[in-house]
Order: sequence, then C-alpha cells, then structure tokens
Amino acid sequence: MDFIQNFPFFSILLSLGSGVLTSIMNKKAARIWNTFILTAITVMSAVLFVYMLDVGEPYTFMMGHFPAPWGNEIRAGVLEAGMALFFCIVMMLSLKGGQEHIDAEIEETKVNLYYIMINLLLSSLLALIYTNDLFTAYVFVEINTISACGLIMIRQSGRTIEAATRYMIMSCLGSGLLLMGLCVLYDITGHLLMSNIKESVAYVYAQGTYKVPLVASIGMICVGLAIKSALYPFHTWLPDAYGYSTVSSAAILSSLVSKGYIFLLIKIFFRVVGFDVIVDSKIVNILFVFGLFGMIMGSVNAILENDIRRMIAFSSVAQIGYIYMGLGLGTTIGIVASIFHVLSHASTKSLLFIAGVGLTDASGGSKKFVDLTGSGYRNPMAGVAFAIGACSMVGIPMFSGFISKLLFAQAAVANNVGKQLPTLICLAVSTVLNAIYFMKTVIRIYTPSGRNAKKTQAGEAALMSMKEHPLYHVTLLFMIILNMILGCCSQPIVDWITSGLAMFG
Repeated sequence: MDFIQNFPFFSILLSLGSGVLTSIMNKKAARIWNTFILTAITVMSAVLFVYMLDVGEPYTFMMGHFPAPWGNEIRAGVLEAGMALFFCIVMMLSLKGGQEHIDAEIEETKVNLYYIMINLLLSSLLALIYTNDLFTAYVFVEINTISACGLIMIRQSGRTIEAATRYMIMSCLGSGLLLMGLCVLYDITGHLLMSNIKESVAYVYAQGTYKVPLVASIGMICVGLAIKSALYPFHTWLPDAYGYSTVSSAAILSSLVSKGYIFLLIKIFFRVVGFDVIVDSKIVNILFVFGLFGMIMGSVNAILENDIRRMIAFSSVAQIGYIYMGLGLGTTIGIVASIFHVLSHASTKSLLFIAGVGLTDASGGSKKFVDLTGSGYRNPMAGVAFAIGACSMVGIPMFSGFISKLLFAQAAVANNVGKQLPTLICLAVSTVLNAIYFMKTVIRIYTPSGRNAKKTQAGEAALMSMKEHPLYHVTLLFMIILNMILGCCSQPIVDWITSGLAMFG
C-alpha cells in the first residue's frame, strides 16, 4: 500500500487529537496550532487528490488491518479527496476572515475552547467524507452536532444560547430519525459496512422481502439528514444560529456543516442503498417537492428581512432547496448539479458572511439595512466582495452560481418523468427573488449616505482595525478568486464530480 493512502486516516486522527492538545493552550498558541494543523491537513488532502486523479480508482483502508466486524474501514476516491480539500480551504478562509471578531467577541480564556470545537468539527467532516461504515458515520454526525452547537453558543449572549438550544433540539430530532433508520437497515441486512449493505439491499429488494421496512428505513434516514441540513420547513433553527454567532462560525456552519450531512446522504444513495433502489422507492419525489418549496420560501423570507446577517441566512435555506431539488430529479446529472452547488454555495456563502461583517463594522456594528447605506464606500473591499457574492447567488455569468443554475436547468431538461416544467419554473422564480434581495442590498451599500452619523466612532475604529490587519482583505481576495475559479473553470470540476460519482458505485 502506498504511504499516501494513509492520509485520510492521518487527517481524521490529527484533527481529532488536536482538540485534546488545544484544551491546554492559551489563545495565541491555540490559534497558531489550529492554523498549522489545518494547513497540514489541507496539504495532505491536496496530495491525496492529485494521487487519486493519477490512480483513477478508489481504495479502502482497514484501520488496524482488521476486517469487519472487528475493524473499521475508510474509503477514498477522487470525489472524497477533492471534497476534503475544498472543505479545508473554505474552513481556513472562514477562520482567517473572521479572526479579529473571534478575538473580540469571545472571552480570552475561552478562545482555545473555540478552536477545540473547530478541530472536532473538522475531524467529523473528514470522517463523514471518508468513512465506509454507517455506525462510524453516525458517531461523527453527533460529534459534528455538538461541535457546531459549541461554535454557536461560545459568545454566551442570550441570543446565541437560545439559538444553540433550538439548534440542538432540531439536531437531536434529526439524529434520532437517522439512528432509527440505521437500526432498521442493520436489522434487515446484518451489516454496517456500506459495500456489504448495498449487496444485501440489492438482494432483498430483488426478492421483494422486507420492502416496506426498507423504504421506511430510507425515509427516516433522508428526513433525519434533511432536518440536520436545514431543508425547508425544518429550517427554523438556522436564521438565529447564523445571525447571532461569530462571523467565522456563521461562515463555517452555512458553508460546511450542512454540506457534510448532504454529502453523507449522497454516499448513502450510491454506496449503501443503491441509486436505482432510491429512485424506484419514490423517496426522491418527496425530496424534490420539499426542495422546490425551499427554493421559493427561503427567498421570500430573505426579502422580508431587515437584517443583513439573517437575510444571508435565509438565502441558505433557498440554496439548500436547490441541492435537494437536484437530488430529487433522480438522475446522475441532477446529482452532479447538486454536488457542484455544494461547492458553489460553500464558497459564496462564506464570502457573503465575511464581506457582510466588514460592511456592518463600517456602519457602527449595525446589521440593519438602513444603517448600511453607503457602507460599500466606507469599506471598499468588503463592498466589492459582497457584490461579487451577490452576483454569484443571482446567477450572473463568470461566477459559480451561474454554472450551478445552468447545470440544474440541463438536469431538468434531461429528466423524463415530468419534472422539467416545475423545475424550470421554480428556477426562474427563485432567480428573480434572489435578484430582488441581493441587488437591493448591493444598491443600498452603494447609495451615498447623506448623514455622517452612520459612520460612528465604533465603525471608524473597526475600519481602522481592518486597515491595520490586512489579513481580512487578503482573505476576501482569495474567496473571490475561489468563486471565480468555480465559475470560469467549471468543466474540469464537473468532469471530476462525474468521475467521482462513477467511482461511488
């Protein structure tokens, strides 16, 4: 076995162990150590990605070299390696873009606790990407939930504690349904390894035995993960969680946490149950309907918001609806479109949150639209970055969001089971609604302000801090570049996703 094939295991173990070490460090040491570990894992993920592109086929890694049921397996293919690399890059940029706010909004004695949660969150995301065992996936789903809850409530204000409580309640509901679905699936098949389950499910489904329990199991798993990823109408925890946590937490939660659950669901579709069985069970039709509702209702709620952070949060509800709509089309090209939108949304939403905090800092810390008037002039880099993120979400060419919507439209046209018209109509309506609230915000931040009061002493101090710390501006620049790479160099990325899905089978 090549040494590089150990990298997924090293990445998970390194991030998990770093949480323990971070607990005894001070604020500065914890930040430096976290940056070092995240950089090391990013490099390992990049090397593995290049290796997988060269090899062209997946492999399994038995931890301890013990076969199931005594051992545990990791599986890596080109899609897993690329997704791990992308997650690491987005997490690094989200942390660096909001670093000043982490130091300012969290008690000095508890900053190291924040980085403990970051390390645990990274390990859980990597485990969800690489694991070949369903019970291990469930364990890291819970680690993901607990660490995400910690990221929300670390500020210890009344709003964040309420948001974390709501998030935990909804997440526990989703986890419970997921666990029940996995228990029923284990009872039917007698296996926990994904490849073994797929063989048993194919046999059971062909024989026609246990068909109702199998469909019920798939349904509970889908609903559980839909709740945890905030599919409409299970999104009620999301606006407060994103709106009142630190900006880095909001960027990471919106960009990565929900996407980890979605990636696990796609793995279950292809590697556990089998995509043909999923489509034949008609569960994708339910996901399709909820996805369409999410696309519209998330945008409507965003239009009604008067708070820029909550507006961006409700936009995430709409974008998650896009992803589930793609899954619900029940075709490979629909899945490809959904995975590309996972990348597009992750890169764009983190950009919007990080740029948005620059605009609010330049407006005395206010998140109200009326106070953001002219903030694009007071913080030019944040204004440009927010405008680019808005253009991407609307679907302007050259940006990643345009490619996502184009792929969804192509997937809808290729669908032959009557989903073309609803998909195209909802894509058009949702795009118009996206334009209403994002372009309204861009116009607002570039409308010259007739009052100097909006540029308060707090706003001036925050802006001066940004000038003294160019890391914020460099981070925004890298986020813009990442978004434009997805928009301008999309074909190699689509080819990578397509080949990765072929390896899933």
